[in-house]
Amino acid sequence: MVEAALNEDQRDALQEVANMAMGQAATRLSKLLGTFIELSVPRVRVVSVADASAALREMTGITDTVTAVRQGFRSDIKGEAIVLCKSGSVDQLCALVDDPYTKSTYEATTRTELIFDVTTVLMGACVSCILGSDIGLDEVFQPAMLAWKTALLLEVNFALEEHSFRAHLVMLMAEDAIAHLNEALDALLSSL
Repeated sequence: MVEAALNEDQRDALQEVANMAMGQAATRLSKLLGTFIELSVPRVRVVSVADASAALREMTGITDTVTAVRQGFRSDIKGEAIVLCKSGSVDQLCALVDDPYTKSTYEATTRTELIFDVTTVLMGACVSCILGSDIGLDEVFQPAMLAWKTALLLEVNFALEEHSFRAHLVMLMAEDAIAHLNEALDALLSSL
């Protein structure tokens, strides 16, 4: 694995692009939940897919089980977008939404729909599948299921002001997409 897959200017540009996109997502999420959203600075790393869960555990501090939703994407740049939150914090998120059914027999459906709504806002597109709830990070990242060995990992976390709920948007981009990303970032930088 080559850590220098992005030079410093490319890394800064990628962080700024991600920061602007996540700012827009945070604004929409704030309207959905009626609370201010705090954003972290986007973090970028090149990791071995086999080490992705350990790298993410280190970056996020998550050691508990998570609820995870993922969406694959494919164009010139292919990869996986994953939203993670600690499983125990989903109830806090549900409490923010004025829903007459939260304590009814529809609770599981409501929780799942709310997680989909939040992740759809964060990912900016329809969610293709839910990985599960109450699972470990090692179950989220199954290297044998991916056809790549190295990935560019981008992580941004969202926190709700005055609440302990936190979600992490993680994007893993395949190694062959890194060259396309480098070209796109270089084109952006040269246009400034």
